[in-house]
Amino acid sequence: MMKALSRSLRHFRGLAKARDGVALIEFAYSLPILVTLGFGGLELINYTMAHLRVNQIAISLADNASRAKQEVIGSDPRFRELDANESIRAAQLQGGNLDLEGNGRVILSSLEVNSDGGQWIHWQRCGGDKSYPSRYGEEGEGETGTSFAGMGTGSRLVEAEPRFAIMYAEVFYDYEPVIFRGLIPEQTIYKTAAMYVRDDRDLSDIFNPDPKAEESTC
Repeated sequence: MMKALSRSLRHFRGLAKARDGVALIEFAYSLPILVTLGFGGLELINYTMAHLRVNQIAISLADNASRAKQEVIGSDPRFRELDANESIRAAQLQGGNLDLEGNGRVILSSLEVNSDGGQWIHWQRCGGDKSYPSRYGEEGEGETGTSFAGMGTGSRLVEAEPRFAIMYAEVFYDYEPVIFRGLIPEQTIYKTAAMYVRDDRDLSDIFNPDPKAEESTC
């Protein structure tokens, strides 16, 4: 009996001094934290990349629209409905797997000067399944008077000059978390860009010569 008790005591004393498997147990405790941090980092990278891509899409949309034109003999070049459609479609294709057409909205506005010297959204074209309106007003905003200040906010407010137009692009994108769906709410990424029309342009209208193109009205 005493021998058995002595062996048991030695066994428990040895067990108390044992350090085998301590690192494995500590790793098992820390693994959920490490996995959460790792996936969280991936989610943050994906979210940051979405911001960057949407910003580049807005810049490209404004830039393409500022360059597009139809040469007219004996008159200034014209911007057509076809040009607006192709600029919007190019922005959607640039979005790639973001599926900007299904998950977002692009808005292209022509900011000009009205007959009273005020700022004016002469025309506006849109694309995408979402229904976000422009944050600066609809087509025709500021047609008369000088109450419409321009497009943008604060120090980023842009104003057109007489006889010139600014192509102002707005891009909305509904971001869905890749990993933590249900924990992180969906967010709308919104980016803008503005480009002066690169050369002379007939600003009397947005033209639609034969064969006519579908108008991407908002």
